[in-house]
Amino acid sequence: MLAQVLIYVSTLKQIAEPNMTEINPAIQEPKDGEITLAYIIYGLHAFSALSGVLSPLLVVTTFLTGWPSIIAVILTYAKRDDVKGTFLESHFKWTLHTFWFALIWVLIGGFLFITIIGLPVAIIIWVGAGLWILYRIIRGLLNLISEQPMPI
Repeated sequence: MLAQVLIYVSTLKQIAEPNMTEINPAIQEPKDGEITLAYIIYGLHAFSALSGVLSPLLVVTTFLTGWPSIIAVILTYAKRDDVKGTFLESHFKWTLHTFWFALIWVLIGGFLFITIIGLPVAIIIWVGAGLWILYRIIRGLLNLISEQPMPI
């Protein structure tokens, strides 16, 4: 009886958390070095963002101008062809989208900052962008640990 319950539970788990290659046979398994590289990229972004965690306003600026994040973006562009067809492809796109959209929000906030009226809005945009960056790094890492693709 217990054995039947365990078999049933493991079957439900496989249904609830299917392997991506079973869903889409075109998705390939990434190499170990590629998974390690994805962890390094997230780690560099996280280090950059967390170094500015004193204030959410600083998160966005250190994320965009910190050397770790810039190195992570360069690595992502250099190696994204190597991960095509794997679940890591979505993670690489996720980190690039995070970086470039954060840059857009900083520029919009900077433009509003120039005008006195837009100052409060600029601060809200920068704080929101900082929190959004932290969310995307954490969510990306959690999906990477689970070896799940990112929703892109």
